[in-house]
Amino acid sequence: MLFHPIMRHLIRNRTLALAFVALGLSAAGFSADTNDRWARMDGILARVKAPVFPARDFTITNYGAKAGGVANARPAIMAAIDACAKAGGGRVVVPSGEFLCNGGIHLQGNVNLHLSEGATIKFGGDPRDYMPVVLTRWEGIRVYNYSPLIYARGRKNIAITGRGTLDGGCEGRGGLYKLAGKQNADRDALWKMGAAKVPVEKRVFGEGHYLRPGGIEPYECENVLIEGVTVTNMPFWCVHPMFCKNVTIDGIRVESSVGNNDGADPDSCVDVLIQNCYFKTGDDSIAIKSGRDQDAWEANRPAENVVIRHCIANGKLYGFAIGSEVSGGVRNVYIEDCEVRGGRAGIYAKSNPDRGGFVENVSVRRVKIARVNEAAIRFEGYYHGHRGENHPTRFSDFLIEDVTCEASNNYGIYIHGQEDAPVEDVLMRNIKIGPVKKPFWIHNIKNARLENVIINGEKAPATPPLTPQNEQKFNIKD
Repeated sequence: MLFHPIMRHLIRNRTLALAFVALGLSAAGFSADTNDRWARMDGILARVKAPVFPARDFTITNYGAKAGGVANARPAIMAAIDACAKAGGGRVVVPSGEFLCNGGIHLQGNVNLHLSEGATIKFGGDPRDYMPVVLTRWEGIRVYNYSPLIYARGRKNIAITGRGTLDGGCEGRGGLYKLAGKQNADRDALWKMGAAKVPVEKRVFGEGHYLRPGGIEPYECENVLIEGVTVTNMPFWCVHPMFCKNVTIDGIRVESSVGNNDGADPDSCVDVLIQNCYFKTGDDSIAIKSGRDQDAWEANRPAENVVIRHCIANGKLYGFAIGSEVSGGVRNVYIEDCEVRGGRAGIYAKSNPDRGGFVENVSVRRVKIARVNEAAIRFEGYYHGHRGENHPTRFSDFLIEDVTCEASNNYGIYIHGQEDAPVEDVLMRNIKIGPVKKPFWIHNIKNARLENVIINGEKAPATPPLTPQNEQKFNIKD
């Protein structure tokens, strides 16, 4: 606390402040242990408001949909959505039963797609049904591709609610997931287009190509609610809002372990609340993103003001992640009162030297982590896929407190900062981890502090110990 008046003076005087940073200290580093950063979360919560819809119902069976999972219900679903929108909004109701949907559902403004308890929409597996192409983001790069299973672009006040199920139809890696077997050439081509800044309107894939469509993907929408539903067997990332504002994801259950199914990926979104959710996924449970490399620099849309609370992560890989597509920047992330039931790491921030961008002002508290394979807490500056460029990502201003981890098969805390951009201004306090194979693996970190961090039953030093340069990076998978 002694430094705080000095810090305020230095911040007012930029020349002195830069000199102070050169000594290895920063305003962010010393402000990390103040309670007011958590108070700022309340401002985000005050802005996030779920949309409200008129009390009008449009039941899809009144438009010709038939339960049984045989007849294509998509024309009836779209007719009900159109009628609902023309009437000024309301609920499009899917009653109990299984309804086959061959093609993407496109929501309109003021429409709440409501799945009653016992209702299932099961999506067909013919890629041609998901034409024509729509504008989306595929692994962080804007592209015209197959329609997502549920899509909206530029709409206000949209929702997916209820106690029913959205089934992507990819059980056993069938359905649309089969595209993944031939996607590598198209993925590489898209990456090159993004790096070369090929105009977005010329990045047209879809039919004849193999980039899997996503699950629920609102694009440039405002006032979005996804609540209560179960999401399963998706071909790609399950819930993936892009460039959206005011997003609430509340009480959903994602059970989708097909390939690299992320649970929820808020991507360049502003004012996001994810709460009361359960994720059992084939990849990350939640991953905050903002686009890949040059394409994201051009879009210049950070992910910011994201609150995650009361969620359970039970996926195969990482619990609560940021990245690796962070080129547009990520700031103001708050994670509290959550649980990680396994996987590779509990809390994970990742990028590589192609990305650029930044991750700043991240606060984590009261997270319970079960046994993990790699590390309880992990920062990775050299995530796989590096193309050899040198655009360092700036990681700064992290507060991680009141975290427990039952055990790790490898490390307790693993931090691998980039050589040209060390991980800066990190405070970890009141953390208990163990048993673990090795307490730390630390490279390229600046201004970090540990307070009451217990690993393998022993209190860690106040300054994280650097790993000797001659000690090779342990072979843990990314």
